[in-house]
Amino acid sequence: MSELELPADKYDQVLEALKEVIDPEIGVNIVDLGLIYGLQQSEDGALLINMTLTSAGCPLTDVLEEQTGMALDGVVDAFRINWVWMPPWGPEKITEDGKEQMRSIGFSI
Repeated sequence: MSELELPADKYDQVLEALKEVIDPEIGVNIVDLGLIYGLQQSEDGALLINMTLTSAGCPLTDVLEEQTGMALDGVVDAFRINWVWMPPWGPEKITEDGKEQMRSIGFSI
């Protein structure tokens, strides 16, 4: 099965919706944390989210999948998360908005 690029407007709509998904340990959304590595559409029409975690041992994948489903309700008909570990996540992946959010809740970054 191959993946297709999302149209630009749909990509932006999905990315904006995913900003509602908050990493429960850090308190910042998964987009601005840099956890989203890619968004594509599978041949069957489902959104494929290539996503990582701040730690491979994070026990909260179920929470993030549930939040993702709620955030994407009405945006896409179906989605799948492809958990990826390479390249590993690091703080350099955090957006400027994410860094500001982290500073506002007491992280020094």
